[in-house]
Amino acid sequence: MATADSNDLVFYPGFCFKASPTHFTWVKMAAVDVLRLKRRAEFQDQSTYFYNNHPIRFISLVGIIIARLDLPTRTILTLDDSTGATLDIVVSKSSAPVTTTTTTTNPTSISTPTPNTSIHISPTTQTPLDITPLVPGTLTHVKGTISTFRNTNQLNLERYFLIRDTNTEMRFVDQRSRFLVEVLSVPWRLGGNEVERLRGEMEEEEERVEEEQERVRRRERRRVEREERDARRIQKGWEWEERVRAKEAGRCRDNGVRVMREIEKRRGGG
Repeated sequence: MATADSNDLVFYPGFCFKASPTHFTWVKMAAVDVLRLKRRAEFQDQSTYFYNNHPIRFISLVGIIIARLDLPTRTILTLDDSTGATLDIVVSKSSAPVTTTTTTTNPTSISTPTPNTSIHISPTTQTPLDITPLVPGTLTHVKGTISTFRNTNQLNLERYFLIRDTNTEMRFVDQRSRFLVEVLSVPWRLGGNEVERLRGEMEEEEERVEEEQERVRRRERRRVEREERDARRIQKGWEWEERVRAKEAGRCRDNGVRVMREIEKRRGGG
């Protein structure tokens, strides 16, 4: 059910986000606007932030790196995009062995793992990120997700591109400004019919998921039943073999006793 705030902005349920012009795209923003993004308590997914009533998860900025702080578990870059604010860019680290190649005097190169070497990674895909070029003074285009630390928004770096010329920067600034005026500054509106259509799609998707889960449960039950039948068959086979072995042992024992008696009789008769 849609909710509204004191500014009469309507916040649509999460199943409506697929119709939003901002939720599934890299939203070009200024640092000062990223810092204004807010979360809403009524939404379970706290990775979604809002500009007015526009749901946003992924942001894109262009600016100059003005500071870099390397910590054991992450690197923090500070980006200035000349909009009156700076934004922290957090780059995650992961401890993983890195293979290094040692070349000896013979033609053979030996690769050895170097343990506990921290590498930068994308927090979503866990793919390595080489941020060596991101030093103070570098003009770069960064993309990432949003998080909050000590009541201040920050960007978690997913990817970046170095900016080589002013034209590219100005083109981004123009696109960012137009998106702010034409999209973000205009309240997002959905008609009642559109909301109901999206609700129906959500319910159909939930039904498909439930049907698939039920199919998985049925397959699991059949697998368990099959394994139980196999176990019972194996147990019966083992019990039958044990009975056969017991009978064979009994016959062997009886035959042994009979042979010993015959031997004793022969000795007595002799």
